Amino acid sequence: MRLADATWTDVRDADVDVAFIPVGSTEQHGPHAPLGTDTLDAVAVAEAGAAAYEAATGEGASEVVVAPPIPVGVAEEHRAFAGTMWVSPDTFRAYVREAAESLPHHGVDRVVFVNGHGGNVEALAEVARRFSRDPDHDGYAVAFTWFEAVGDHAGDMGHAGPLETALLRATNPDLVREDRVPDAREGAAARWGEWVSGVNLAHDSDAFTENGVVGDPSAGDAERGRELLDLASDALAELATAIVERESI
Repeated sequence: MRLADATWTDVRDADVDVAFIPVGSTEQHGPHAPLGTDTLDAVAVAEAGAAAYEAATGEGASEVVVAPPIPVGVAEEHRAFAGTMWVSPDTFRAYVREAAESLPHHGVDRVVFVNGHGGNVEALAEVARRFSRDPDHDGYAVAFTWFEAVGDHAGDMGHAGPLETALLRATNPDLVREDRVPDAREGAAARWGEWVSGVNLAHDSDAFTENGVVGDPSAGDAERGRELLDLASDALAELATAIVERESI
């Protein structure tokens, strides 16, 4: 159930097990992929994960609520590239946590933050812990980052590289500027950051990538994107089952 498409009576009458809150970013993704890539990918995985969970639990059984996405995250590292938006980690944590705290009020006390942006990972982990420890409700939350749950593919994660481009090609192909992919590949960095003694010296992405791309986007076709979606959605459904069945909060 998409929360934004439902009526309040639909939600009242539904037997909801868990809510998925997609969390993304509005930031540069090279010359070939849209600023909303992280949000689009998070929504695609959340919706596919909801379908996988509901299929596994049986038709007509409990539902998953997919909340509206949170589209601006912790992304100041991309500030050199036009169109990027960001908020401070403090603002992000407070907003996401308070938005999620609406759900236990309506009896939806299991939440998964379905994340599509690496810069959100640390903040979301803290949000999930604080949400789960809040004495004012019985809610429990965890954070899930889709590109960490795709098996061996995870090693190819860059930025606007093969994985993100593949998932877009599978789910939102009209938004990939295919004629710009060669330029994206030629101007890409081989890895994220500028590392010395295990420390990344580059605080901002323009220090190591001239066009915002890390990795080869041409290595991510739609077939690979469909495989990524299957892997991530199955992992998300498995996670949802685990937190729904968890007795201790």
